Order: sequence, then C-alpha cells, then structure tokens
Amino acid sequence: VCVCVCVCQVMWNAAVHAEFIHDHADYGFETPGVKFNWRTIKEKRDAYVRRLNDIYENNLKKAHIDIIRGYGKFTADPQPTVEVDGKKYTAPHILIATGGRPAVPADSEIPGASLGITSDGFFDLEELPRRSVIVGAGYIAVEIAGILSTLGSKSALLIRHDKVS
Repeated sequence: VCVCVCVCQVMWNAAVHAEFIHDHADYGFETPGVKFNWRTIKEKRDAYVRRLNDIYENNLKKAHIDIIRGYGKFTADPQPTVEVDGKKYTAPHILIATGGRPAVPADSEIPGASLGITSDGFFDLEELPRRSVIVGAGYIAVEIAGILSTLGSKSALLIRHDKVS
C-alpha cells in the first residue's frame, strides 16, 4: 500500500507542477515552450519505486523479519499457524499482507473490457495517452483522471449508477 501511495503521489506531484506552470503567467512569470515528457517521469518514478522497495526489504531484514511470499491459509493448530505452499509457520504474531489485484470482467460480460487497462496498467503506460476514459469513482480512479487530465490527456470519468435519480 505504501509503495502504491508513493507512486500515485509522484504522479500527483507532476500534475501539481503542471498546474503551477499553467498559472505562472498570472504571477508575472513567462514560461514559453515548457513541455512535459511522460517517459522522463515514468523512468524516474520507476527508479524511485525500486529504491523504496529495496529500502523496505533491507529494513525488514535488519529487523530479522522473514518475508514469506505465496498463497497461505490459517491452520487449525492450537498455536497461531499459517500454511504457505505446504509449509507451516508458527509465531506469536502473524501479519497477512494480502495485497490485491484488480479484476477485469470478461468481454462477454462487458463488451470491449479486454481493451482497457487496470489501475496497475496506468503505471506501465509508456506514453501519455491523448485521450483517456477512467471507469470508477473510487479515490484511485479520481486521482488518475485528474493526473491524466492535468498532464494533457483529454480525460473522462465514468461512474456507474444503478438507477437514474
């Protein structure tokens, strides 16, 4: 969660800078020819995330905390025990960091769904899209719509309603 928030924050900060540049003339600054380069921010953001991941992992190692990756389940053992990929781990305190993955509906459910990307795919974009449609009304969707729009993508935000009010 922390890394995702930091990644979004980097993109949000880029959008804030774009807004400042847009308003410079109102404060007497002349900034002709200022251009935004998506690839530059992507490369720097991705390097920042790699650095953060290394820092977090090193801090966990220094604290003698084991990271166990895999699919796990709690067992019926009397002590707190989790089984991950067939191996049991027992400890007085067990933290389960479930993570999450966005779900993409099948094209049979929503025609054309496979043509879209998830919020994770936003961070993989190699170029700023000229136009974008963001489906959803959660904070991530709203942030991404604002970021894309501010950085120059003609953006729309779609929100589902079960009934017309």
